[in-house]
Amino acid sequence: MDNPFTPTFGVIPPVLAGRDQELTAFRRAIKGKPGEPGRAMLLTGPRGSGKTALLNTIQAAAREAGWVVVAETAHAGLAEDLTLTELPLALLERDPHAADNALTGISVGALGFSGSISRDRTPKYTVRPNFRSQLTALAKTVQADGDGVLLCLDEVQRASAEDMERITQAVQHMFSEGRQVAFACAGLPSAIRDILNDHVTTFMRRAMRFDLGRLTPDQVSRAIADPIRQAGRRIQPDALVAAVAAAAGYPFLVQAIGYATWDAAGTATTITKRHAAAGITVAKHETARLLHEPALHDLSPRDREFLDAMAKDDGPSRIADVAARMGVTQSFASTYRQRLIAAEVIEPAGRGLVDYAIPLLREHLRGQL
Repeated sequence: MDNPFTPTFGVIPPVLAGRDQELTAFRRAIKGKPGEPGRAMLLTGPRGSGKTALLNTIQAAAREAGWVVVAETAHAGLAEDLTLTELPLALLERDPHAADNALTGISVGALGFSGSISRDRTPKYTVRPNFRSQLTALAKTVQADGDGVLLCLDEVQRASAEDMERITQAVQHMFSEGRQVAFACAGLPSAIRDILNDHVTTFMRRAMRFDLGRLTPDQVSRAIADPIRQAGRRIQPDALVAAVAAAAGYPFLVQAIGYATWDAAGTATTITKRHAAAGITVAKHETARLLHEPALHDLSPRDREFLDAMAKDDGPSRIADVAARMGVTQSFASTYRQRLIAAEVIEPAGRGLVDYAIPLLREHLRGQL
């Protein structure tokens, strides 16, 4: 029996639990008229919260509705790459007149001149395509068939402010012109805040914003138990309880634990608590490799000292306690608090409190200490 779980970033899981609201809003938007709120959508959440998987599910819903999808992972030079590559490729695929045949010359009959003369014509004015003109051309082409264009951007924190300005301004024009265009982007909370705070892209503040928090225990239970049952196995109740608790509501951990637990069961048709325990151990190692190590790699020694001081607490940490453990003033500790929040490694957890923003990071740091 094939493993039904997909612990790979961005791959749509067998059960996308807890995201019905977002998908319903998007499907309603593309079925409706231009101006629907869900035509512009911002997805944000910490690492492992399932942003890319949801974005890919939205793309699948758009394709199912006949829409053209232009999707890209954000990077420097994004607007130019979309203008010169992605949008022209979409136009070549959908525009029946994308390639024109031209014949120039003179036709001469057997008894002398008869026929016609064709000549090349040089435009008096030249137009250099830009992102907006290419997006407009694609929107006009597909709208003639009753379809639309979905522009999807993932990991927007990697895009330059100039790229995002060009792209969002063009999308704003599409909306104001009544084009069948939708826009969805995903990124860490700080990246989405930057987009919303940019005075050039104020229209994005009217976009539907979804903060992808943790799944509820019931949602996690369904996301683990349903694929197992559909694949022909069953999981014992105590094993399911252990897996749900270990996942802590994070979609990435749900898939990692489900995948490793399924493998730990071997050929058994029933997954036991022993299998779940083995799977949880493997999943924690994968989480350290895929989430913790990359997040910690570029931090300074002082950043790491701040995180290590937090690890002494079983829950959210008081800045005053962290400063005392570091042997520094609260003002000094607050500097590193801001740095780590900006890096999406920790998050505010109440007045004077912070907590880890990455699943199982506390446990990982305690193991290293």
